[in-house]
Amino acid sequence: MLRLRRPPLFVCGITVCYCSFAQIGPPSGGAGSLPRVQQLPLDARPPNAGAPNPGSISSGTAAPEPLSLTLQDAITRGLRYNLGPITANDEARAVRAQRMAAMAQLLPDLTGGVRETVQQINLAAAGLRFNSPFPGFSFPTIVGPFNYVDARAYFNETGSITGFRNWRATGELNRAAELSTKDSREIVTLAVANAYLQIIASAARVDTVRAQIVAAQAVYQQALDRNKSGLNARIDVNRSLVELQTQQQRLTSLSNDYEKQKLALARMIGLPFAQKFTLADTIPYRALPEGNLEEMIARALRDRTDIQAAAAQVKAAELARSAARAEYLPSVDINADYGALGVNPAQSHGTFLLSGGIRFPIFRFGRIRADIGQADAVLAQRRAEHQDLRGRAEQEVRNAVLDITTASQQVAVADSNRKLAAETLEQARDRFRAGVADTIEVVQAQESVAAAEQDYITALYMFNLAQVSLARAVGAAGEGVARLLQGR
Repeated sequence: MLRLRRPPLFVCGITVCYCSFAQIGPPSGGAGSLPRVQQLPLDARPPNAGAPNPGSISSGTAAPEPLSLTLQDAITRGLRYNLGPITANDEARAVRAQRMAAMAQLLPDLTGGVRETVQQINLAAAGLRFNSPFPGFSFPTIVGPFNYVDARAYFNETGSITGFRNWRATGELNRAAELSTKDSREIVTLAVANAYLQIIASAARVDTVRAQIVAAQAVYQQALDRNKSGLNARIDVNRSLVELQTQQQRLTSLSNDYEKQKLALARMIGLPFAQKFTLADTIPYRALPEGNLEEMIARALRDRTDIQAAAAQVKAAELARSAARAEYLPSVDINADYGALGVNPAQSHGTFLLSGGIRFPIFRFGRIRADIGQADAVLAQRRAEHQDLRGRAEQEVRNAVLDITTASQQVAVADSNRKLAAETLEQARDRFRAGVADTIEVVQAQESVAAAEQDYITALYMFNLAQVSLARAVGAAGEGVARLLQGR
Protein backbone atom coordinates (compact mmCIF):
# COMPACT_ATOMS: atom_id res chain seq x y z
CA MET A 1 0.00 0.00 0.00
CA LEU A 2 1.33 3.37 -1.03
CA ARG A 3 1.88 5.86 1.82
CA LEU A 4 2.80 9.48 1.36
CA ARG A 5 5.79 10.73 3.29
CA ARG A 6 4.35 14.22 3.50
CA PRO A 7 0.77 15.22 4.02
CA PRO A 8 -0.95 17.00 1.19
CA LEU A 9 -0.66 20.81 1.02
CA PHE A 10 -4.28 21.51 1.99
CA VAL A 11 -3.88 19.24 5.05
CA CYS A 12 -0.84 21.28 6.08
CA GLY A 13 -2.85 24.45 5.65
CA ILE A 14 -5.64 23.10 7.86
CA THR A 15 -3.06 22.01 10.39
CA VAL A 16 -1.38 25.41 10.54
CA CYS A 17 -4.69 27.21 10.95
CA TYR A 18 -5.76 24.83 13.70
CA CYS A 19 -2.55 25.05 15.68
CA SER A 20 -2.30 28.81 15.23
CA PHE A 21 -5.75 29.30 16.75
CA ALA A 22 -5.31 26.65 19.43
CA GLN A 23 -1.85 27.62 20.60
CA ILE A 24 -1.48 31.32 19.83
CA GLY A 25 -5.14 32.27 20.23
CA PRO A 26 -6.69 35.57 19.21
CA PRO A 27 -4.77 38.76 19.96
CA SER A 28 -5.11 39.97 23.51
CA GLY A 29 -8.11 42.25 23.82
CA GLY A 30 -9.68 41.10 20.60
CA ALA A 31 -13.10 42.15 19.44
CA GLY A 32 -14.79 39.38 21.35
CA SER A 33 -12.95 39.93 24.64
CA LEU A 34 -12.99 43.70 25.12
CA PRO A 35 -14.53 44.68 28.46
CA ARG A 36 -17.27 47.22 28.77
CA VAL A 37 -15.99 50.79 29.12
CA GLN A 38 -15.76 51.53 32.81
CA GLN A 39 -17.73 54.41 34.25
CA LEU A 40 -15.95 56.75 36.66
CA PRO A 41 -16.60 55.73 40.29
CA LEU A 42 -19.35 57.96 41.61
CA ASP A 43 -17.68 58.47 44.97
CA ALA A 44 -14.34 59.44 43.44
CA ARG A 45 -13.64 62.78 45.04
CA PRO A 46 -11.13 64.10 47.56
CA PRO A 47 -12.64 64.43 51.02
CA ASN A 48 -13.29 67.93 52.20
CA ALA A 49 -10.97 69.21 54.85
CA GLY A 50 -12.83 69.15 58.11
CA ALA A 51 -11.78 69.69 61.70
CA PRO A 52 -8.06 70.16 62.34
CA ASN A 53 -6.21 66.92 62.93
CA PRO A 54 -4.66 66.85 66.43
CA GLY A 55 -2.20 64.16 65.38
CA SER A 56 1.24 64.68 63.89
CA ILE A 57 4.47 62.95 63.00
CA SER A 58 6.95 63.53 65.80
CA SER A 59 10.23 64.89 64.49
CA GLY A 60 13.63 65.07 66.13
CA THR A 61 14.73 64.46 69.70
CA ALA A 62 14.30 66.61 72.77
CA ALA A 63 17.11 69.09 73.40
CA PRO A 64 18.29 69.73 76.97
CA GLU A 65 17.75 73.48 76.73
CA PRO A 66 14.25 74.94 76.36
CA LEU A 67 13.14 75.93 72.87
CA SER A 68 12.00 79.49 72.24
CA LEU A 69 8.99 78.96 69.98
CA THR A 70 7.53 81.79 67.94
CA LEU A 71 4.05 81.70 66.48
CA GLN A 72 5.43 81.57 62.96
CA ASP A 73 7.75 78.68 63.88
CA ALA A 74 4.83 76.78 65.38
CA ILE A 75 2.76 77.26 62.22
CA THR A 76 5.66 76.21 60.02
CA ARG A 77 6.11 73.01 62.01
CA GLY A 78 2.37 72.39 61.96
CA LEU A 79 2.24 72.67 58.19
CA ARG A 80 5.13 70.23 57.90
CA TYR A 81 4.34 67.60 60.53
CA ASN A 82 0.59 67.78 61.25
CA LEU A 83 -1.39 64.86 59.87
CA GLY A 84 -3.95 67.16 58.24
CA PRO A 85 -1.71 68.40 55.37
CA ILE A 86 0.13 65.07 55.23
CA THR A 87 -3.09 63.08 54.81
CA ALA A 88 -4.48 65.59 52.33
CA ASN A 89 -1.31 65.34 50.26
CA ASP A 90 -1.47 61.53 50.26
CA GLU A 91 -5.12 61.67 49.16
CA ALA A 92 -4.13 64.05 46.36
CA ARG A 93 -1.51 61.51 45.24
CA ALA A 94 -4.21 58.83 45.15
CA VAL A 95 -6.40 61.06 42.96
CA ARG A 96 -3.46 61.70 40.62
CA ALA A 97 -3.03 57.93 40.32
CA GLN A 98 -6.73 57.64 39.52
CA ARG A 99 -6.27 60.21 36.76
CA MET A 100 -3.40 58.18 35.36
CA ALA A 101 -5.62 55.10 35.37
CA ALA A 102 -8.33 56.99 33.47
CA MET A 103 -5.76 58.15 30.94
CA ALA A 104 -4.50 54.58 30.56
CA GLN A 105 -7.96 53.58 29.31
CA LEU A 106 -7.56 56.08 26.47
CA LEU A 107 -4.06 55.02 25.49
CA PRO A 108 -3.36 51.87 23.44
CA ASP A 109 -2.00 48.65 24.91
CA LEU A 110 1.16 47.36 23.27
CA THR A 111 2.38 43.91 24.30
CA GLY A 112 4.77 41.39 22.85
CA GLY A 113 5.79 37.80 23.23
CA VAL A 114 7.98 35.04 21.84
CA ARG A 115 6.68 31.47 21.67
CA GLU A 116 8.11 28.18 20.44
CA THR A 117 5.66 25.34 19.88
CA VAL A 118 6.20 21.62 19.27
CA GLN A 119 2.95 19.82 18.47
CA GLN A 120 1.44 16.63 17.13
CA ILE A 121 -2.24 16.68 16.07
CA ASN A 122 -4.79 13.94 15.82
CA LEU A 123 -6.96 15.07 12.90
CA ALA A 124 -9.54 12.34 13.49
CA ALA A 125 -10.08 13.54 17.05
CA ALA A 126 -10.64 17.03 15.66
CA GLY A 127 -13.37 15.68 13.37
CA LEU A 128 -11.33 15.65 10.16
CA ARG A 129 -11.92 12.32 8.37
CA PHE A 130 -11.07 11.80 4.68
CA ASN A 131 -12.16 8.91 2.47
CA SER A 132 -9.70 8.29 -0.34
CA PRO A 133 -11.16 7.53 -3.76
CA PHE A 134 -8.01 5.65 -4.69
CA PRO A 135 -7.51 2.09 -3.56
CA GLY A 136 -4.47 1.63 -1.42
CA PHE A 137 -4.25 5.32 -0.61
CA SER A 138 -5.26 6.84 2.74
CA PHE A 139 -4.91 10.24 4.37
CA PRO A 140 -2.90 10.33 7.58
CA THR A 141 -4.86 10.91 10.78
CA ILE A 142 -1.80 11.97 12.79
CA VAL A 143 0.12 15.07 11.73
CA GLY A 144 3.48 15.85 13.25
CA PRO A 145 5.27 16.21 15.39
CA PHE A 146 6.19 19.65 13.98
CA ASN A 147 7.43 22.88 15.51
CA TYR A 148 7.33 26.58 14.82
CA VAL A 149 8.56 29.83 16.45
CA ASP A 150 6.39 32.94 16.71
CA ALA A 151 7.64 36.37 17.85
CA ARG A 152 4.83 38.90 17.80
CA ALA A 153 3.72 42.33 19.03
CA TYR A 154 0.06 43.09 19.78
CA PHE A 155 -1.64 46.46 19.59
CA ASN A 156 -5.09 47.11 21.12
CA GLU A 157 -6.94 50.41 21.31
CA THR A 158 -10.49 51.27 22.38
CA GLY A 159 -11.80 54.77 21.89
CA SER A 160 -15.01 56.01 23.50
CA ILE A 161 -16.57 59.29 24.54
CA THR A 162 -17.22 57.80 27.98
CA GLY A 163 -13.53 57.17 28.58
CA PHE A 164 -12.57 60.66 27.41
CA ARG A 165 -15.10 62.36 29.67
CA ASN A 166 -14.08 60.18 32.59
CA TRP A 167 -10.52 61.35 32.04
CA ARG A 168 -11.65 64.98 32.08
CA ALA A 169 -13.60 64.31 35.28
CA THR A 170 -10.49 62.95 36.99
CA GLY A 171 -8.73 66.17 35.98
CA GLU A 172 -11.31 68.16 37.96
CA LEU A 173 -10.97 65.72 40.86
CA ASN A 174 -7.22 66.22 40.78
CA ARG A 175 -7.71 69.98 40.91
CA ALA A 176 -10.15 69.58 43.81
CA ALA A 177 -7.62 67.44 45.68
CA GLU A 178 -4.90 70.05 45.28
CA LEU A 179 -7.26 72.77 46.52
CA SER A 180 -8.28 70.60 49.47
CA THR A 181 -4.60 70.24 50.35
CA LYS A 182 -4.26 74.03 50.41
CA ASP A 183 -7.41 74.30 52.51
CA SER A 184 -6.01 71.83 55.05
CA ARG A 185 -3.02 74.15 55.44
CA GLU A 186 -5.41 77.03 56.18
CA ILE A 187 -7.13 74.94 58.83
CA VAL A 188 -3.84 73.93 60.44
CA THR A 189 -2.72 77.57 60.49
CA LEU A 190 -5.91 78.54 62.33
CA ALA A 191 -5.66 75.59 64.73
CA VAL A 192 -2.02 76.22 65.62
CA ALA A 193 -2.65 79.94 66.07
CA ASN A 194 -5.59 79.14 68.35
CA ALA A 195 -3.49 76.76 70.45
CA TYR A 196 -0.67 79.31 70.68
CA LEU A 197 -3.08 82.05 71.76
CA GLN A 198 -4.59 79.74 74.36
CA ILE A 199 -1.17 79.15 75.87
CA ILE A 200 -0.49 82.89 75.93
CA ALA A 201 -3.80 83.43 77.72
CA SER A 202 -3.06 80.62 80.19
CA ALA A 203 0.40 82.02 80.91
CA ALA A 204 -1.17 85.41 81.58
CA ARG A 205 -3.69 83.84 83.94
CA VAL A 206 -0.91 82.04 85.81
CA ASP A 207 1.08 85.27 86.17
CA THR A 208 -2.01 87.13 87.32
CA VAL A 209 -2.83 84.55 90.00
CA ARG A 210 0.77 84.57 91.20
CA ALA A 211 0.57 88.33 91.66
CA GLN A 212 -2.71 87.90 93.49
CA ILE A 213 -1.10 85.29 95.77
CA VAL A 214 1.58 87.81 96.66
CA ALA A 215 -1.09 90.41 97.46
CA ALA A 216 -3.17 87.88 99.42
CA GLN A 217 -0.07 86.85 101.37
CA ALA A 218 0.55 90.48 102.31
CA VAL A 219 -3.06 90.94 103.45
CA TYR A 220 -2.92 87.72 105.47
CA GLN A 221 0.31 88.80 107.16
CA GLN A 222 -1.17 92.18 107.91
CA ALA A 223 -4.31 90.62 109.43
CA LEU A 224 -2.19 88.23 111.47
CA ASP A 225 -0.06 91.07 112.83
CA ARG A 226 -3.09 93.14 113.70
CA ASN A 227 -4.65 90.14 115.45
CA LYS A 228 -1.55 89.64 117.55
CA SER A 229 -1.72 93.31 118.47
CA GLY A 230 -5.36 92.94 119.45
CA LEU A 231 -6.58 95.32 116.71
CA ASN A 232 -8.86 92.85 114.93
CA ALA A 233 -10.61 89.54 115.51
CA ARG A 234 -9.39 86.09 114.53
CA ILE A 235 -12.11 85.85 111.90
CA ASP A 236 -10.32 88.50 109.88
CA VAL A 237 -7.21 86.33 109.88
CA ASN A 238 -9.23 83.31 108.77
CA ARG A 239 -10.87 85.23 105.93
CA SER A 240 -7.55 86.40 104.58
CA LEU A 241 -6.09 82.88 104.89
CA VAL A 242 -9.03 81.39 102.99
CA GLU A 243 -8.51 83.94 100.23
CA LEU A 244 -4.79 83.10 100.08
CA GLN A 245 -5.45 79.37 99.83
CA THR A 246 -8.17 79.92 97.23
CA GLN A 247 -5.67 81.76 95.04
CA GLN A 248 -3.15 78.96 95.56
CA GLN A 249 -5.75 76.42 94.41
CA ARG A 250 -6.41 78.52 91.32
CA LEU A 251 -2.71 78.62 90.58
CA THR A 252 -2.49 74.83 90.78
CA SER A 253 -5.44 74.36 88.42
CA LEU A 254 -4.28 77.00 85.95
CA SER A 255 -0.73 75.65 85.93
CA ASN A 256 -2.10 72.21 85.10
CA ASP A 257 -4.17 73.62 82.24
CA TYR A 258 -1.14 75.56 81.00
CA GLU A 259 1.06 72.46 80.85
CA LYS A 260 -1.65 70.38 79.16
CA GLN A 261 -2.17 73.08 76.52
CA LYS A 262 1.56 73.07 75.82
CA LEU A 263 1.41 69.30 75.36
CA ALA A 264 -1.53 69.70 72.96
CA LEU A 265 0.41 72.24 70.90
CA ALA A 266 3.50 70.00 70.86
CA ARG A 267 1.32 67.11 69.66
CA MET A 268 -0.20 69.27 66.94
CA ILE A 269 3.11 70.49 65.50
CA GLY A 270 5.21 67.33 65.96
CA LEU A 271 7.42 68.43 68.86
CA PRO A 272 8.71 65.67 71.15
CA PHE A 273 6.74 65.70 74.40
CA ALA A 274 9.96 65.82 76.40
CA GLN A 275 11.03 69.02 74.67
CA LYS A 276 10.60 72.02 76.95
CA PHE A 277 9.65 75.24 75.19
CA THR A 278 8.62 78.77 75.95
CA LEU A 279 6.53 81.13 73.85
CA ALA A 280 8.60 83.84 72.27
CA ASP A 281 5.66 85.99 71.07
CA THR A 282 3.23 88.03 73.08
CA ILE A 283 0.17 89.31 71.26
CA PRO A 284 -1.07 92.59 72.78
CA TYR A 285 -4.32 94.29 71.96
CA ARG A 286 -4.32 96.38 68.80
CA ALA A 287 -7.51 97.93 67.46
CA LEU A 288 -8.12 97.25 63.78
CA PRO A 289 -9.81 99.49 61.23
CA GLU A 290 -13.23 98.28 60.24
CA GLY A 291 -13.47 96.56 56.86
CA ASN A 292 -16.30 96.40 54.38
CA LEU A 293 -18.41 93.36 55.21
CA GLU A 294 -19.71 92.83 51.67
CA GLU A 295 -16.20 92.97 50.23
CA MET A 296 -14.99 90.39 52.73
CA ILE A 297 -17.88 88.07 51.87
CA ALA A 298 -17.17 88.46 48.17
CA ARG A 299 -13.49 87.71 48.77
CA ALA A 300 -14.38 84.61 50.76
CA LEU A 301 -16.63 83.28 48.00
CA ARG A 302 -13.90 83.99 45.46
CA ASP A 303 -10.70 82.98 47.25
CA ARG A 304 -11.54 80.21 49.71
CA THR A 305 -9.91 77.01 48.53
CA ASP A 306 -12.57 74.75 50.03
CA ILE A 307 -15.24 76.52 47.94
CA GLN A 308 -13.06 76.22 44.85
CA ALA A 309 -12.55 72.51 45.60
CA ALA A 310 -16.31 72.02 45.94
CA ALA A 311 -16.84 73.79 42.60
CA ALA A 312 -14.29 71.46 40.99
CA GLN A 313 -16.14 68.47 42.45
CA VAL A 314 -19.37 69.77 40.90
CA LYS A 315 -17.62 70.01 37.54
CA ALA A 316 -16.28 66.48 37.94
CA ALA A 317 -19.77 65.19 38.74
CA GLU A 318 -21.14 66.93 35.64
CA LEU A 319 -18.51 65.26 33.50
CA ALA A 320 -19.22 61.90 35.14
CA ARG A 321 -22.90 62.27 34.30
CA SER A 322 -21.97 63.23 30.74
CA ALA A 323 -19.74 60.14 30.57
CA ALA A 324 -22.64 57.97 31.72
CA ARG A 325 -24.89 59.38 29.00
CA ALA A 326 -22.15 58.75 26.45
CA GLU A 327 -22.49 55.02 27.08
CA TYR A 328 -25.30 55.12 24.52
CA LEU A 329 -22.74 56.13 21.87
CA PRO A 330 -20.66 53.64 19.89
CA SER A 331 -17.00 52.99 20.62
CA VAL A 332 -14.16 52.17 18.22
CA ASP A 333 -11.93 49.10 18.60
CA ILE A 334 -8.63 48.65 16.77
CA ASN A 335 -6.60 45.45 17.07
CA ALA A 336 -3.37 44.66 15.30
CA ASP A 337 -0.42 42.35 15.58
CA TYR A 338 2.80 41.87 13.67
CA GLY A 339 5.45 39.22 14.06
CA ALA A 340 7.66 36.58 12.51
CA LEU A 341 6.39 32.99 12.24
CA GLY A 342 8.44 30.02 11.05
CA VAL A 343 10.08 26.71 11.83
CA ASN A 344 13.02 28.58 13.32
CA PRO A 345 14.11 32.22 13.43
CA ALA A 346 16.24 31.78 10.32
CA GLN A 347 13.28 30.45 8.30
CA SER A 348 10.56 32.77 9.65
CA HIS A 349 8.41 35.15 7.71
CA GLY A 350 6.55 38.27 8.74
CA THR A 351 2.82 37.98 9.34
CA PHE A 352 0.36 40.59 10.53
CA LEU A 353 -3.27 41.19 11.41
CA LEU A 354 -5.16 44.48 11.41
CA SER A 355 -8.80 44.72 12.34
CA GLY A 356 -11.09 47.55 13.32
CA GLY A 357 -14.68 47.74 14.37
CA ILE A 358 -17.40 49.77 15.98
CA ARG A 359 -19.28 48.54 19.01
CA PHE A 360 -22.63 49.97 20.00
CA PRO A 361 -25.03 48.95 22.76
CA ILE A 362 -28.10 46.97 21.78
CA PHE A 363 -29.55 45.72 25.04
CA ARG A 364 -27.76 47.67 27.74
CA PHE A 365 -30.27 50.43 28.25
CA GLY A 366 -31.31 49.45 31.76
CA ARG A 367 -27.72 49.44 32.98
CA ILE A 368 -26.95 52.74 31.27
CA ARG A 369 -30.06 54.35 32.74
CA ALA A 370 -28.94 53.16 36.17
CA ASP A 371 -25.51 54.75 35.64
CA ILE A 372 -27.12 58.00 34.57
CA GLY A 373 -29.49 57.96 37.53
CA GLN A 374 -26.65 57.45 39.98
CA ALA A 375 -24.58 60.17 38.34
CA ASP A 376 -27.53 62.58 38.52
CA ALA A 377 -27.94 61.86 42.24
CA VAL A 378 -24.24 62.43 42.90
CA LEU A 379 -24.29 65.65 40.89
CA ALA A 380 -27.26 66.93 42.89
CA GLN A 381 -25.41 66.10 46.11
CA ARG A 382 -22.24 67.91 44.98
CA ARG A 383 -24.22 70.97 43.99
CA ALA A 384 -25.98 71.01 47.36
CA GLU A 385 -22.64 70.68 49.16
CA HIS A 386 -21.20 73.54 47.11
CA GLN A 387 -24.13 75.82 47.91
CA ASP A 388 -24.00 74.85 51.57
CA LEU A 389 -20.29 75.62 51.69
CA ARG A 390 -20.85 79.07 50.19
CA GLY A 391 -23.49 79.75 52.83
CA ARG A 392 -21.20 78.48 55.58
CA ALA A 393 -18.39 80.73 54.35
CA GLU A 394 -20.63 83.79 54.49
CA GLN A 395 -21.82 82.80 57.96
CA GLU A 396 -18.22 82.38 59.18
CA VAL A 397 -17.30 85.84 57.88
CA ARG A 398 -20.29 87.44 59.57
CA ASN A 399 -19.64 85.52 62.80
CA ALA A 400 -15.99 86.57 62.85
CA VAL A 401 -16.89 90.23 62.29
CA LEU A 402 -19.41 90.07 65.14
CA ASP A 403 -16.83 88.36 67.36
CA ILE A 404 -14.23 91.04 66.63
CA THR A 405 -16.69 93.84 67.39
CA THR A 406 -17.90 92.19 70.59
CA ALA A 407 -14.43 91.20 71.78
CA SER A 408 -13.09 94.69 71.11
CA GLN A 409 -15.83 96.18 73.29
CA GLN A 410 -15.21 93.54 75.94
CA VAL A 411 -11.49 94.32 75.97
CA ALA A 412 -12.22 98.01 76.56
CA VAL A 413 -14.72 97.29 79.35
CA ALA A 414 -12.53 94.63 80.98
CA ASP A 415 -9.52 96.94 80.92
CA SER A 416 -11.52 99.64 82.65
CA ASN A 417 -12.89 97.13 85.17
CA ARG A 418 -9.48 95.81 86.14
CA LYS A 419 -8.19 99.33 86.72
CA LEU A 420 -11.20 100.14 88.87
CA ALA A 421 -10.87 96.84 90.73
CA ALA A 422 -7.18 97.46 91.41
CA GLU A 423 -7.99 100.94 92.72
CA THR A 424 -10.80 99.54 94.90
CA LEU A 425 -8.47 96.90 96.33
CA GLU A 426 -5.88 99.51 97.20
CA GLN A 427 -8.49 101.63 98.97
CA ALA A 428 -9.83 98.61 100.86
CA ARG A 429 -6.33 97.71 102.06
CA ASP A 430 -5.79 101.31 103.20
CA ARG A 431 -9.08 101.24 105.09
CA PHE A 432 -8.11 97.92 106.70
CA ARG A 433 -4.73 99.27 107.75
CA ALA A 434 -6.48 102.31 109.21
CA GLY A 435 -8.84 100.07 111.18
CA VAL A 436 -12.04 101.44 109.65
CA ALA A 437 -12.85 98.20 107.72
CA ASP A 438 -12.43 94.48 108.22
CA THR A 439 -11.13 91.81 105.86
CA ILE A 440 -14.55 91.24 104.26
CA GLU A 441 -14.09 94.36 102.20
CA VAL A 442 -10.51 93.42 101.34
CA VAL A 443 -11.41 89.85 100.28
CA GLN A 444 -14.28 91.09 98.12
CA ALA A 445 -11.95 93.56 96.47
CA GLN A 446 -9.39 90.81 95.85
CA GLU A 447 -12.04 88.62 94.18
CA SER A 448 -13.10 91.57 92.03
CA VAL A 449 -9.50 92.05 90.90
CA ALA A 450 -9.17 88.34 90.10
CA ALA A 451 -12.41 88.32 88.08
CA ALA A 452 -11.51 91.52 86.23
CA GLU A 453 -8.07 90.19 85.27
CA GLN A 454 -9.53 86.91 84.04
CA ASP A 455 -12.19 88.75 82.02
CA TYR A 456 -9.54 90.94 80.40
CA ILE A 457 -7.35 87.97 79.46
CA THR A 458 -10.34 86.10 78.03
CA ALA A 459 -11.53 89.13 76.03
CA LEU A 460 -8.03 89.68 74.62
CA TYR A 461 -7.75 86.02 73.63
CA MET A 462 -11.17 86.11 71.93
CA PHE A 463 -10.27 89.30 70.07
CA ASN A 464 -7.00 87.90 68.69
CA LEU A 465 -8.63 84.60 67.81
CA ALA A 466 -11.45 86.42 66.02
CA GLN A 467 -8.86 88.19 63.85
CA VAL A 468 -7.33 84.90 62.72
CA SER A 469 -10.80 83.37 62.30
CA LEU A 470 -11.85 86.24 60.06
CA ALA A 471 -8.71 85.80 57.97
CA ARG A 472 -9.47 82.09 57.66
CA ALA A 473 -13.09 82.86 56.78
CA VAL A 474 -11.97 84.98 53.81
CA GLY A 475 -9.34 82.41 52.78
CA ALA A 476 -6.18 84.09 54.09
CA ALA A 477 -5.28 82.67 57.51
CA GLY A 478 -1.62 83.51 56.95
CA GLU A 479 -2.49 87.17 56.55
CA GLY A 480 -4.34 87.13 59.86
CA VAL A 481 -1.30 85.70 61.66
CA ALA A 482 0.90 88.35 60.03
CA ARG A 483 -1.42 91.10 61.29
CA LEU A 484 -1.23 89.68 64.80
CA LEU A 485 2.55 89.68 64.73
CA GLN A 486 2.64 93.26 63.45
CA GLY A 487 0.94 94.38 66.64
CA ARG A 488 3.72 93.11 68.94
